[in-house]
Amino acid sequence: MRIDLSGQHAVVSGSTAGIGYAIAKGLAQAGAAVTITGRTPERVESAIASLQQAAPGAHINGVAADLSTAAGCNALIQAQPEADILVNNVGIFQPQDFFETDDETWDRFFQANVMSAVRLSRHYARGMKTRDYGRVLFLSSESAMNIPTEMVHYGMTKSAVQSVSRGLAKVLAGTRVTVNAILPGPTRSEGVVKMLQQMADEQGKTLAEVEANFVADNRPSSIIQRLADPDEVAHMCVYAASPQASATTGAALRVEGGIVDTMAS
Repeated sequence: MRIDLSGQHAVVSGSTAGIGYAIAKGLAQAGAAVTITGRTPERVESAIASLQQAAPGAHINGVAADLSTAAGCNALIQAQPEADILVNNVGIFQPQDFFETDDETWDRFFQANVMSAVRLSRHYARGMKTRDYGRVLFLSSESAMNIPTEMVHYGMTKSAVQSVSRGLAKVLAGTRVTVNAILPGPTRSEGVVKMLQQMADEQGKTLAEVEANFVADNRPSSIIQRLADPDEVAHMCVYAASPQASATTGAALRVEGGIVDTMAS
């Protein structure tokens, strides 16, 4: 199977690093034109330069905007009004004790992780429906099903994203627009590596040791028994964004290394 996305335009939110960057790279290497987003012009410009090296000849542009706000989403929409592929990747995470998590934090996570996806999907999926073709992906998490006690507020947002994904797929029933949720497990994203490196420094251990301990202590049901690489998540996203995935919709596609201990999604 050869995935060819030539002639298609993808918008990938939160894509200057980590999983979002890997997805943008994968889509560009498959031939899609890609619009990336980040919070600052410097990060966007740096990511564009790197992506152009990884995918020579690809058409890549970027928008600097805070997608946790309606204004930021509108700025992206104004800069890139249409898309054939939308990847709702932007999101934040932070371990925090449930009893110390205030209303402002709950709302900040909801706006960044859920409402960004709602706002962008509401716009781009409308155009896809009119053209009777498109792919919408929501980056959820295994934390949507295994709510982490250290990040209840984060797990809630990922459960919500999965619900929106399933609901939108049903809204678009009978069209050639598919909508799916992607569920990564712990992944070597920029944020996770930074967190683990800080732990390694505090404990006087190597990053590899802390990573192995993190999986064993926090995700003992993992079958792969390691963190995933961002490219491994991106491979699933590129397939789900392809014409070959035409009968896959309303699904929760798991790339979590078998952490969720059930055969059902």
